[in-house]
Amino acid sequence: MGGHSGSGSKKPFALKLIKGEWGDPGSQPSKGISSYGLSANAQRPLAGAARAAVFNTWRRASAQILYIAPPLIAAYLAMGWAIKRNEFLNSKEGRMLYEDEE
Repeated sequence: MGGHSGSGSKKPFALKLIKGEWGDPGSQPSKGISSYGLSANAQRPLAGAARAAVFNTWRRASAQILYIAPPLIAAYLAMGWAIKRNEFLNSKEGRMLYEDEE
């Protein structure tokens, strides 16, 4: 009476309180066990970066060309005019034409 019945389970009393074996569905979750993994883009962070950089640079530069080109063309033409005007004013004909204005 009051003795141990030999009917199967030989687990200590503390382990009998946990439902199921370790890892069984329905058992309590384990504590202190962490698992880590990497996503696909973290494993290859620069996959295709060089190719994408070329096409992205072209796309962005071509979108800005109408903002950049007109001022550059105007500056180029103005500089050409200024150089010709300077050469004329410092030439013999230019000095003779404008000698009385100084």
